[in-house]
Amino acid sequence: MEKFPRGRASDGSRRDAFHSESRGEPVGPKETVLAPPLAPPPGPLPANPGVSFRPAWLKRLSLPPAWLETALAELASPTPEGGPPPEDAAASDLLDLLQVLDLTSLSGDDTVTRVRALARRARNPLPMPLRKALGIPAGTACPAAVCVFPAFLEEVRQVLQGSTVRLATVAGGFPHGLSPLEVRVQEVRSCLSLGAQEIDVVIRREWALRGKWERLYDEIRALREGAGEATLKVILATGELGDPQRMARTALVAMMAGADFVKTSTGKEATNATLPAGLALAHAIRAYFESTGFPVGLKPAGGIRTVSEAFRWLRLAARHLGGPWTRPALFRIGASALLDDLLLRLRQGSRGEGDTV
Repeated sequence: MEKFPRGRASDGSRRDAFHSESRGEPVGPKETVLAPPLAPPPGPLPANPGVSFRPAWLKRLSLPPAWLETALAELASPTPEGGPPPEDAAASDLLDLLQVLDLTSLSGDDTVTRVRALARRARNPLPMPLRKALGIPAGTACPAAVCVFPAFLEEVRQVLQGSTVRLATVAGGFPHGLSPLEVRVQEVRSCLSLGAQEIDVVIRREWALRGKWERLYDEIRALREGAGEATLKVILATGELGDPQRMARTALVAMMAGADFVKTSTGKEATNATLPAGLALAHAIRAYFESTGFPVGLKPAGGIRTVSEAFRWLRLAARHLGGPWTRPALFRIGASALLDDLLLRLRQGSRGEGDTV
């Protein structure tokens, strides 16, 4: 199930650079909404080792409301920089979208039968007639990962074995983040021992809401250490953080502590993935990359059910981060119903309903 490897330090460790000096300090957005695209170095993407806690970065990171308003308006008006609008998406665009999905089932009534069916669908998401119509070999064009509760990791691992689909789970007191820290860290370690390749952990929102940034950093750092070499996605629960400025600062703290991805939501909040939250997180990712050279991924999750909604997120990532942030190593969408709409669009195209899919 190996896919999208992230690089390591020269000795294979992801921690050597933890106290390395940065290349600068994060600041606010530039005068223009569309800053130049970021360009990670060629080859395997370096894993984010994190940096020591730097409160000065948080003070300097700004997200002016006027910039956010302008950026949101610009996203609503597609231009060539952001790629084709959803109604003009070709089959290749839809297949690219398929490959950034984290196909997810995180319901309290999940069963072994349900999650195994989900994993089988991830291995072969396209029905055979559709594959033939599109000329796609079996075993290709699959979601990036399947994300389930830890109790189902072994069953899903068995189904995914030999595929390119990665095994993902949630831990760290999901979805509330309020278990004692030592319990959350042990849960992360247990997921690692069960074969999880990607672990989505949730923060304790209180520390962000009260501005206790170093407490937040220390907790995420402990979860990062517990996750070992697994990809760590840190869920910020942006719908409960209030304003975009706080969202951006929370994301920056998570990256300082070693997050590989910052993720909007658990999917359980009243407000989940929103474009203002996405812009706040993208700005923090850009600031961190410009300061350290370490690329960190973006994962919106919760309520993204249609191709049109998903393409808005891809447009945001392309315009405010760059091309590498539209591919699985640095961009994911946590969803399940989205796959149904995506398949519907592919079927319409394969039947020749219009010139595009």
